[in-house]
Amino acid sequence: MAVSKLSLVFGFPLVLGACATAIPEAYTEPKAGFANVSSQTAAAIGKRTVFAQTQAENGAVNREVRGMVHRKTISVDTAVQVALLNNKGLQASYANVGLSAADAWQQSTPENPVVSIGVLGIGAAELGAYRAIEGMIATNILDAKTRKQRVALADVTFRTAQLNAVNDTLTLANQTRQAWIKAVAAFEAASYLKRAKATSDAGSELARKLGETGALNKAGQAREQAFNAELAGQLARARLNADQAKEDLTKLMGLWGADVDYFVPDALPALPRSVGRITNIESKALRNRLDLRVAKLGLEAQAAAFGLTDQTRLVTDLEIIAGFETEREADAGATETETTPQVELEFAIPIYDTGKARMRKAELAYLQAANVLAEKAVNVRSEARGAETSYYASYKIARHYRDVLVPLRQTVEEEGLLSYNGMITNTFELLTDVREKLSASLEAANAKREFFMAQADLTAAIYGGGAGSAGAGGEGATLAAGGGAGH
Repeated sequence: MAVSKLSLVFGFPLVLGACATAIPEAYTEPKAGFANVSSQTAAAIGKRTVFAQTQAENGAVNREVRGMVHRKTISVDTAVQVALLNNKGLQASYANVGLSAADAWQQSTPENPVVSIGVLGIGAAELGAYRAIEGMIATNILDAKTRKQRVALADVTFRTAQLNAVNDTLTLANQTRQAWIKAVAAFEAASYLKRAKATSDAGSELARKLGETGALNKAGQAREQAFNAELAGQLARARLNADQAKEDLTKLMGLWGADVDYFVPDALPALPRSVGRITNIESKALRNRLDLRVAKLGLEAQAAAFGLTDQTRLVTDLEIIAGFETEREADAGATETETTPQVELEFAIPIYDTGKARMRKAELAYLQAANVLAEKAVNVRSEARGAETSYYASYKIARHYRDVLVPLRQTVEEEGLLSYNGMITNTFELLTDVREKLSASLEAANAKREFFMAQADLTAAIYGGGAGSAGAGGEGATLAAGGGAGH
């Protein structure tokens, strides 16, 4: 008879556990949530991502990356693809998706019952091994009652982690694209300064020789040599900037060791012939921006948390404790055993804390999330408009330098060469024309750099992953001021 009582007592908590909801397979997959991250990334920027969890997967990624960059001149698309495959910070972001899935998995699982067993009168001579045994098993009833709300909250967190991972991916892609633009533009600027330095060397040498013959005074010599010295410093700075820009790109791509032996082009691509109009850019940004979708999920999470708080406003802990007590007594040489079942209900009495403060906090948290979402929507609209304005304006500026200023400086240089051949102008005037033409070409290159940076910002303004404000980030190189020695 005692055995059946024990089965009943221990079976009651197991019946409560059987009411648990089924665990979704999406939480238990080895790469839970990553397929969604990968598909959204491909839809936004057309690039592939991986989540490498094993040594074999990491080895395959390393071999693929090495084949893409080692001793090769990489394009901007190659640089972005390498970063998405090889950046370890991005892998950590993908791991966070798995962590949130594991948390949702855990919330879907019933809380383990707590078992306690006590033995009294151990070693009693007249009773054998013990005098009494007491066993209890405690199950949290509130855990089963609130599991649906907790799983819903964990699921929102899981979906938020996926969107954050996609946003991190787009951020890395945008940073890598801009780093490639900066690196290539820096090398292009250094090449223009190198050519300007060559003309400056010729002018400085000519000034020195004219000074030796007395045809040029010391002020004229010093003026030309000072310009040459200033240009030498600018060239050294431009080369340093190019090396640093390339190193920034290397870091984003996660390269080290022999893999850093790669090259970037010497100049940015030519400007496109035209840029098409973008219709309804605000609505596109509102529809596609991942940070806005994360803010929406934040509001949903607060709603789920509010429901959970409401469920536990009065009763914060409710446990049912079931067990038995078996007692042995010796009477007239005989030992009698009696087993008594026990059931207890344990909960906190809401005398002082009635839950009103927690409800108020939940209401304000929801209100806060709603205002954050509204502000984010306003900011997204503004960023989209600003990025569009910068995109078109930078294209017009770059075309102005390319189609107006550079051809004019080219004409001046050609006419100066004709005058020099006709012995109308002197060598210094010709060198000045050459330097001014190179300066105009350098300004055109800087304007082209600004356009490609604005183009990257425009993509980020629509899909996410930008810094939240338009701008190319830094000024380009300029040629030293100076008009030559003259006469």
